[in-house]
Amino acid sequence: MPSVLVTREIFPETLQRLARHFQVTPNEGDLTWAPGALAQRLAGHEGVLVAGGERIDAALLDANPQLKAVCNMAVGYNNIDVPACTARGVLVTNTPDVLTETTADFGFALMMATARRIAEGEHYLRAGKWTRWSYDLLTGSDVHGATLGILGMGRIGQGIARRGALGFGMQVIYHNRSRLPADQEAPIHARYVSKEELLREADHLVLVLPYSPASHHAIGAGELALMKPTATLTNIARGGIVDDAALAEALKQGTIAAAGLDVFEGEPSVHPALLQVPNVVLTPHIASATVRTRRAMADLAADNLIAALTGGRAPTPVNPEVMA
Repeated sequence: MPSVLVTREIFPETLQRLARHFQVTPNEGDLTWAPGALAQRLAGHEGVLVAGGERIDAALLDANPQLKAVCNMAVGYNNIDVPACTARGVLVTNTPDVLTETTADFGFALMMATARRIAEGEHYLRAGKWTRWSYDLLTGSDVHGATLGILGMGRIGQGIARRGALGFGMQVIYHNRSRLPADQEAPIHARYVSKEELLREADHLVLVLPYSPASHHAIGAGELALMKPTATLTNIARGGIVDDAALAEALKQGTIAAAGLDVFEGEPSVHPALLQVPNVVLTPHIASATVRTRRAMADLAADNLIAALTGGRAPTPVNPEVMA
């Protein structure tokens, strides 16, 4: 039987399923392995199931020439050097679609919590500061009827647009590497604009674009300065798309009103300055965190690994040319 490594703790049922096809080495302590330790633990394994945080690069691949498949339990795969895998004939897979609606739910919820200052309100109440009614107590900004800006209009971005347009009567504008076909724009009432226009017009800007070197710090001090001082920014995409230091300063100075962040540069570390400003809602990368969705992600990652190493065709390959 082929041997596979599972780099993080996962549902027992998923391990049991994999064990019917492979010799499985789990991470029983759910430890975080340094790159060198991961390379050593991969020795002798033909496949690996990673959880989105482990770095798979050329050095690791060269140390493990027996590796045939890297199956990511996430949509994003910026943790994997895909060209290096492709050059070595290693299949890379991810888990799209199964988390689209759950992540869109969370993105919209985080945007609303940011706009309506929900986290600030809870902290205020818990601290015993709520002693009387005041007309301006924790006043935020409306979501209904506002302009929703979306940077990155893939499946999740379209899900957020649909919630905004059809559920809250929002005016939806978006910017993407390429414009959507008219028949995809129409049902969600979305209007394509330049990135600059998106930044200037949005009342609530939501980031849902994939991370790449080209999108690194796509939102920095210059971009934040273009936004309305009443605007909010929500990032459920990937850490590194936002310059967290610049964002913390913008929040401190009132360049924008508030932010909601589920992802961070260098996570699980969070830039210390973000912890010092009250007008930011911080969550620990949990946009897909429902039991049903995480099970679906684990199942799809397992489907990919089983197919890749038993002569099948992986359902969601990132580099399908390897299967040719």
